[in-house]
Amino acid sequence: MMRVVFGTDERTPVTDVIIATLRANGCDVSTVADGEQWADVGRAVGEAVAEGRADRGVVCCWTGTGVSMAANKVPGARAALCTDAETARGARRWNDANVLAVGLRLTAPEVAKEMLDAFLTTEADEAEGEQVARLR
Repeated sequence: MMRVVFGTDERTPVTDVIIATLRANGCDVSTVADGEQWADVGRAVGEAVAEGRADRGVVCCWTGTGVSMAANKVPGARAALCTDAETARGARRWNDANVLAVGLRLTAPEVAKEMLDAFLTTEADEAEGEQVARLR
């Protein structure tokens, strides 16, 4: 069972769909920093993933930019701000992203579901290992 840590600076219908979709996909979901400032949300999720308390993370804020920047400050966290399933799939495949950042302003619930499916089911391409190592 994949362990996923979730954090958001505000609850919206999209965040509710994200949590429900994660659970429907059989993920063990834990929530951190719910309703806290975006910098704290990104850091908390990044730390949980980097420390191995979760396999992957999902972070949300109004644009998704702040939480992704905050998560990426944590060594070992590789957050990708995604707007669609193909971007999420590529972030996993080519960058071994372990945190999905979602903007709440423009993301429709159906698009969020599609991104999660891609993020959860796509494995990293081993041929990209040298490039990913440079990120570390």
